[in-house]
Amino acid sequence: MTQEPSHGIEALTAFAINAIRSAGQAAMNSFGKSRGPVKFDEGLVTRAELQISKRFRQELGNQYPDHRMFTSKTLDTAYTHDSRRYLWIFDPIDGVDNYQAGIPIWGMSLALLENFWPVFGAFYMPATGDLFHARAGGEAFWGEKRIQMTDDSIIDDESLMFTFSRFHRHYVSRFPGKVRNLGCTGAHLCYVAMGRADVAVTANETFKDLAATQMIVEAAGGQLFKASGEKFYLNDYLNGERIEEHLLVTAPGNCQAVLDCLERRS
Repeated sequence: MTQEPSHGIEALTAFAINAIRSAGQAAMNSFGKSRGPVKFDEGLVTRAELQISKRFRQELGNQYPDHRMFTSKTLDTAYTHDSRRYLWIFDPIDGVDNYQAGIPIWGMSLALLENFWPVFGAFYMPATGDLFHARAGGEAFWGEKRIQMTDDSIIDDESLMFTFSRFHRHYVSRFPGKVRNLGCTGAHLCYVAMGRADVAVTANETFKDLAATQMIVEAAGGQLFKASGEKFYLNDYLNGERIEEHLLVTAPGNCQAVLDCLERRS
């Protein structure tokens, strides 16, 4: 008689961490192997994403065959008590330019929802070995070390902001500290969550891009805000559409101080 898989939080968390590490091993097979002088090898990235996603689907099917994977085309938001209530959101490569160029700042994210309530999120950077993870409503971790943001840090010339590549086309910035783009949104958010940076500004994201890292940020004491300063609700974008608004990721106590440094270009 086949034994039913455990749906306890410990079992689900262990599966998620093992699965994302396994996907990371598959991703390393193509890391940095673009074709010669080609600036962006789209074919390599596409093949890698398909291979990595296939590997995760196989592991999910072996362990939890009734669980679902997120696709905006087949989303069913009906509440259920059976195992179909679990939804996995997997993003195989965040930071594709870095990935194909052999720059180690890229990663993959995995989130679990139960009846569309967040349960667990992980962001793994295979080239550096960094694993960030959190249970919703619990604590956030970098490996086994707990991470926490500072809510009352002063925004000054020692502060650090991570942002997107065309940030200065959209904003006149009076941010007094350093402004950097590492080319990987997931890494930006996780570095903010662990206190290595004070704020991240994001653009052109989707539900799949942010499902895991939002849990990590919130478990570490941070929040996602709209550029207006209002709190941002990711579940408004479950249909997979592109998030048009720019988002601010920081500790709640720092939000207004950062917004005061930014002026949107007309």
